[in-house]
Amino acid sequence: MALDKPYKDVPGTTIFDAEQSRKGYWLNQFCMSLMKAANRERFKADERAYLDEWPMTEEQKQGVLTRDLNRCMAAGGNIYFLAKIGATDGKSFQQMAGSMTGMTEEEYRDMMIRGGRSIEGNRVLGEGGDAQPHRQPQGAAARKGA
Repeated sequence: MALDKPYKDVPGTTIFDAEQSRKGYWLNQFCMSLMKAANRERFKADERAYLDEWPMTEEQKQGVLTRDLNRCMAAGGNIYFLAKIGATDGKSFQQMAGSMTGMTEEEYRDMMIRGGRSIEGNRVLGEGGDAQPHRQPQGAAARKGA
């Protein structure tokens, strides 16, 4: 039985909840393995071979190989675990976050200094439109139970 998850209506956001945690368990365990220098060396020597030691999905493995962190998050990755991949590559968290938004590190830093993303287009259902195309908009009448 699926739980009602109203928090899934945060536009452009993958919420890491219990379902995502189960989905990404092995991906996140792989990431945590990178905390050990010997594992980082093995991974860097032959990424595919190291990944194949983990019972991850092919989607998860491809996300890691292409360093597509948004893809990894959709496949159950937690950003704090995924940060271990960036650290292994010698990247800062700021560089990683920039790559996830399609911005350079400098553009991302400047956006955050200015106060973050604009709220333009970031809304929940019922605030002027549908936040997610697969869901029906919920106007004031729907919220009041009319």
